[in-house]
Amino acid sequence: MSFLINSTLTPIILLIFSNVFMTFAWYGHLRFKDQPLYVVIAASWAIALFEYCLAVPANRWGSSIFSVAQLKTMQEVITLSVFAGFSTFYLKEPLGWNHAVGFALIAAGAFFIFKGKV
Repeated sequence: MSFLINSTLTPIILLIFSNVFMTFAWYGHLRFKDQPLYVVIAASWAIALFEYCLAVPANRWGSSIFSVAQLKTMQEVITLSVFAGFSTFYLKEPLGWNHAVGFALIAAGAFFIFKGKV
């Protein structure tokens, strides 16, 4: 297991998977508006618990490689990337040019967070 903890990719991969689950926990219920609110809340919490089981080790192990600001920046870029795909393919809501510009500006901000430390 220690070989995974020392890998630079491990926290990134865990953050990607945790974001997929968290996006479903937060927004997946929107396709099931006929279900009672308490049902979708319970389902969302169950999904979010699994997401935490991925996110917490990602941040703990990642903090030995990346700064906390870098981890948070990665989290946000991954979140937007996952959300863009989720919104388009799962919720069938197209993204426009304004979304692309906004995401590009966030990516530019990420570049500056990581500039100077590779």
